[in-house]
Amino acid sequence: MEISIFEAVGPVMIGPSSSHTAGAARLARMAAELVGQPFTHVEFGLHGSFAKTYRGHGTDVALVAGVLKIKEDDELLKDAFRLAAEQGLTYRFYETELSGAHENTVCITFSMANGKIREVVGSSVGGGQIKICKIDGFPLEMSLNMTTLLVLHRDAKGMIYRITHSLADHEINIATMRLTRQDKGAMACCVIETDSDIPDEVIAELEGLKDVHTVKVIH
Repeated sequence: MEISIFEAVGPVMIGPSSSHTAGAARLARMAAELVGQPFTHVEFGLHGSFAKTYRGHGTDVALVAGVLKIKEDDELLKDAFRLAAEQGLTYRFYETELSGAHENTVCITFSMANGKIREVVGSSVGGGQIKICKIDGFPLEMSLNMTTLLVLHRDAKGMIYRITHSLADHEINIATMRLTRQDKGAMACCVIETDSDIPDEVIAELEGLKDVHTVKVIH
């Protein structure tokens, strides 16, 4: 049986729990990175164990710290509520049931400064490790342990070829790739993990492709 070193000793973190604190903070931080643009209000729908123990394990503080992009080992994590108030960020926690979801799952809904709503669903799966399950309704599976490229685009012929061809031209090797779509010819989401970082010129090239809506890279 393969066991990660993170499962054995846990990550470098502000406690008390690698799953309920460090994992929650990392999950919320990655969600904020994925939505990208400024937001003014965040709602956290807590499922399973998160819903039952979030106050005692500091999950609520960790989630707010994460959306403020405070890292898991930063002493500022414990001051997240105060920092959110200083920055004018409001938030709300509520309990919810997410069918088939991991026990430590949260649905994070961002109210953006431009009036749009963005939603990220993810799980803290142990040892500080996370999994992004959905973005704006698209089912995904991202661990974000590698450089990850997220391309939201229209489902059109040749789209995947154009994306992968751009990466190959810049000698960027693809480790994994997953594609989901709402329907034939509708919006689709391509998630690619790579063996190296993706430079800004590649991002600009992908953004310039016909039928591409959004390009996001998490290093």
